[in-house]
Amino acid sequence: MNLTLKIWRQNGTNDKGRMEVYPISDVNPEMSFLEMMDVLNEQLIEDGKDPIAFDHDCREGICGMCSMFINGEAHGPGRRITTCQLHMRSFKDGDTVVVEPWRAAAFPVIKDLVVDRGAFDRIQQAGGYVSVNTSGNTLDANAIAVPKKDADRAFDAATCIGCGACVATCKNSSAMLFVSAKVSQFALLPQGRVEAKERVQKMVRQMDLEGFGNCTNTGACEVECPVGISLENIARMNREYLSASLASAE
Repeated sequence: MNLTLKIWRQNGTNDKGRMEVYPISDVNPEMSFLEMMDVLNEQLIEDGKDPIAFDHDCREGICGMCSMFINGEAHGPGRRITTCQLHMRSFKDGDTVVVEPWRAAAFPVIKDLVVDRGAFDRIQQAGGYVSVNTSGNTLDANAIAVPKKDADRAFDAATCIGCGACVATCKNSSAMLFVSAKVSQFALLPQGRVEAKERVQKMVRQMDLEGFGNCTNTGACEVECPVGISLENIARMNREYLSASLASAE
């Protein structure tokens, strides 16, 4: 296949940035999108040009690093896949493919297609954990019975890979789906109930401090999420936050 790539280039947060056009030929339809980007970068390096910076790690749809907005969709066309799982057979010979980084004030561009998602780490550090007694009198977690329905919902929430597609897709750049998944995976388990009220308040407070917008109720985040995190988690987080706020006010 022969393609025309329009790719965003930006030399740091303070650079204005611009679109650059790159023709690429003989693209194998069985290549992944990232493999195609590797081929393009090899050509740029051979020509003495600066390669395109983009994030990647496991290339197995697990790490969530391969954050690209492709033809107006987070991770490109297709559902329940990350960019590394997107194959070039999803495009046609002669297509023009537009590639951009995540667009959110809380995700500043580091270079080209790489953005700083440290905001997610800081939200997680604010309360996305369970404190464990390591004094020597620890209790085996398996000794606490958990209803299967709750366990399944907690595992579903825990599948969030923190890629940021929900933020990039939301017109308000909201992180509600991400935060609600991290809140829900603990709120549904007895081990997480001890710190539940403190956890949700701290994580929501940090989310607001990071500059993410509020939920738009359009549901685009769930549609574009590569692992299908449900909007039910946002409703659960809202209930948890309301309960915690009322308890604090008493």
